[in-house]
Amino acid sequence: MNQKVSTSYIIVLGLMLFALFFGAGNLIFPIMMGQEAGANIWIAMGGFVITGVGLPILTVIALGYSGKSDIQSLANRVHPLFGLIFSIILYLAIGPLFAIPRAGTVSFEIGIRPLIPESWDTMGLLIFSIFFFAIATLLSLNSSKIVDILGKYLTPIKISFLSLLVIVGIFKPLGALQKPIGKYTEGAFFGGFSEGYLTMDVLAAFVFGIIIINSLRSKGVESGKVIMVSTMKAGLIAAILLAFFYSSLAFMGASSVSELGILDNGGSVLAGVANLYFGSFGGVVLGALITMACMTTSVGLISSCASYFNKILPKVSYRSFVIIFAIFSAAVANFGLSHLISISAPVLTAIYPLAIVLLFLTLFHNAFNGKKIVYQLSMLFTFIVSVFDGLNAAGLVVKPVDQLFSSILPLYEVGLGWLLPAVIGVILGIVIGMFKLSSKEKEEEQLI
Repeated sequence: MNQKVSTSYIIVLGLMLFALFFGAGNLIFPIMMGQEAGANIWIAMGGFVITGVGLPILTVIALGYSGKSDIQSLANRVHPLFGLIFSIILYLAIGPLFAIPRAGTVSFEIGIRPLIPESWDTMGLLIFSIFFFAIATLLSLNSSKIVDILGKYLTPIKISFLSLLVIVGIFKPLGALQKPIGKYTEGAFFGGFSEGYLTMDVLAAFVFGIIIINSLRSKGVESGKVIMVSTMKAGLIAAILLAFFYSSLAFMGASSVSELGILDNGGSVLAGVANLYFGSFGGVVLGALITMACMTTSVGLISSCASYFNKILPKVSYRSFVIIFAIFSAAVANFGLSHLISISAPVLTAIYPLAIVLLFLTLFHNAFNGKKIVYQLSMLFTFIVSVFDGLNAAGLVVKPVDQLFSSILPLYEVGLGWLLPAVIGVILGIVIGMFKLSSKEKEEEQLI
């Protein structure tokens, strides 16, 4: 069995991983962050790169290290029930609740909204979402080569146009960097850190990592070491590309304020910048490319979600799940991009820390001998804090709890209060595991 992976195939995997992460939706967050961070953009970008690039790539590497074939079997290390619930929440988050509707709204914001009067926004979004998700449904129901063709040829075209856009943006800025606003006035690093949650890439990485691992196994690679090294190399390629495009888009957003002002969302900013640099024709080309890319992303996500839920609920057909998810996504998309982002933020704030902790537990699985109690306590303690972070993000502050956490948890005010409880859970789990092992050894000695 061939255990060698060629450099050319590693490059292909790296580019594929980059394409998987760099969905059209991810374009909107760094450029919007740039508008708000202004002169503090590079500090904010430092935090964003951690959650938007570093942690997702680490998740892919962790999956390669774990040898698991799906996210549920990995999360089962905590408990089978947790594994099921976490997997369901993850697929819903990167599926019909947020990511799929976001693909539709981003397409509308960039491709259609600049071309119609503002008074038509609501009706325009409704009509567009019906057509968009009707086509996505048809493509998802038929394993057509159309999606493969779109993905194969569209991604290079999209990246080429975006490369041209960001290069022009770097060498010909629209204006001087303005003063930061909001959370970027103070604590810009942590503002960027939390903004990276919105990409949902750590959640998506648990699915994308499996795709990379299966691709390697399809080439006859079974060695865990070779799989891990290969995913690390592919991940490094993807990380460099992601960091470049995110940083360029963020700078472009920061330099656009003097021309565009502070807009509602990143989709409007991206469309406005493209129009300023390349005129209405450039805006139309960008809109068409983004719409097709979003369509491909939507079909992939609808198919993945439908396949997973059909697996756990086989009595409901794949076809039924495709239709259900498409209709639901179309309905959610009509909240509009700005509202959709505001709705998703509290949920992602609550579940993202769990994904991050699961990532690091997976990486250090052998260091604590994979003791289940370590997984359970660290995840439990993390959730106790993160659920209140989510409530705070939704504006539902539980004052007694908020005051208690603020007084005893470092970094709680910047959304990282879960770090210390997670570490305490790991330490306590290791101690309890050692105590249980010691007790078991004593019982065995007595039997002897």
